[in-house]
Amino acid sequence: MKDFIQHEGSKKLIFFALAVLCLTPLVSSPIALLLGFILAIIIGNPFEKALHYYIHLLLQISIVGLGFGLKLDEALEAGKSGLVLTIISICTVMVLGYFLGKFLKLERPLFYLISVGTAICGGSAIAATSPIIKPSTKQISLALAIVFTLNSVALFVYPMIGHFLNLSQEEFGLWCAVGIHDTSSVVGAASKYGNEALKIATTVKLARALWIIPVSLITMFIFKSKESKIKIPWFIAYFIVAILLNTYFPFFDRFSSGITVAAKSGLNLTLFFIGSTLSIQTLKTIGFKPLALAVFLWVFISAGNLLFILNLD
Repeated sequence: MKDFIQHEGSKKLIFFALAVLCLTPLVSSPIALLLGFILAIIIGNPFEKALHYYIHLLLQISIVGLGFGLKLDEALEAGKSGLVLTIISICTVMVLGYFLGKFLKLERPLFYLISVGTAICGGSAIAATSPIIKPSTKQISLALAIVFTLNSVALFVYPMIGHFLNLSQEEFGLWCAVGIHDTSSVVGAASKYGNEALKIATTVKLARALWIIPVSLITMFIFKSKESKIKIPWFIAYFIVAILLNTYFPFFDRFSSGITVAAKSGLNLTLFFIGSTLSIQTLKTIGFKPLALAVFLWVFISAGNLLFILNLD
């Protein structure tokens, strides 16, 4: 049995079998992530190098697909409710991250990457600002490892807290969107909680992701880099197009539910891929001080946003 598992062809077969399983309704978002992580620990990931490209591509396609499950009035209402909270969260995290990073004597690029990843949209924000601030490869890897680790924790912890506090679909969707770093984990946690939470979380989260653009411009000013280019998350525009098609063209009504189901399955597969890229070796590279900064920022903003949301009414 051990020889079978260690064989390269067998590893690929097991990987494909679990990937197909994650496309079925039998596997929820947190379980898909956990299956990927267990796979990485026990036999390793035979496709690790190639997966990073497909993770981003599949996530973007899945997000656009979720747009066919929304109407324009729902999207506008959700975006409006999360606007103030998003602005407050981003500003608070960036300011706190700066002063705490200085206090902990971390390298400036590292604490900036952790702060921007926590404030906006995890790995996407880190990838967008890295060419501007020009950190070392180790600093980028460290920031990504921390963010992905906390995303994994959030995928399990947020729904548990939501049910314990008996949060409504609207409250939980909003809390997910402004409290969890990465889009994949936001949508994964919200989909586990309910369809209404998923709609709100997806819309508010993507509106939050658009803040990559102004934050990147500010980053260029702070780090005095005129040559850097800003990476614009164009897939958000396709998400908006999907909402408009679903709202104004009745033709898409017959396909919208099927597209939404396929998008959720695609999201589960994305989370499986993400889990399979994590490993014990990756987690061991995380130092205490960077982790302490990231955890403090995340817990502070999660608790603060939750208190704000509970007192909205």
